[in-house]
Amino acid sequence: MAEETRTALDKERLRGLLAEILDVDVSQISDRARFVDDLGVDSLMALEITVRLEAEFPVKLAEEELTRLATLDDTYALLDAKLRAAS
Repeated sequence: MAEETRTALDKERLRGLLAEILDVDVSQISDRARFVDDLGVDSLMALEITVRLEAEFPVKLAEEELTRLATLDDTYALLDAKLRAAS
């Protein structure tokens, strides 16, 4: 049960995690805010996002997948697909 709670994907939880990593207010992480263009994410921040997502959820993110993650919606969709495939 604890494992299920830890791995459950919730968009608001993901939004909060991204806001924490990027040190911005959660209101800045809209569903379609572009990480690079709107939030100023650079390669070091992208690496930190990857590390935290892999620590928070039981997923492994390939480099080619990371290049497609431009928004919260993109990130949610990828994580959701990976978590569903793993269950």
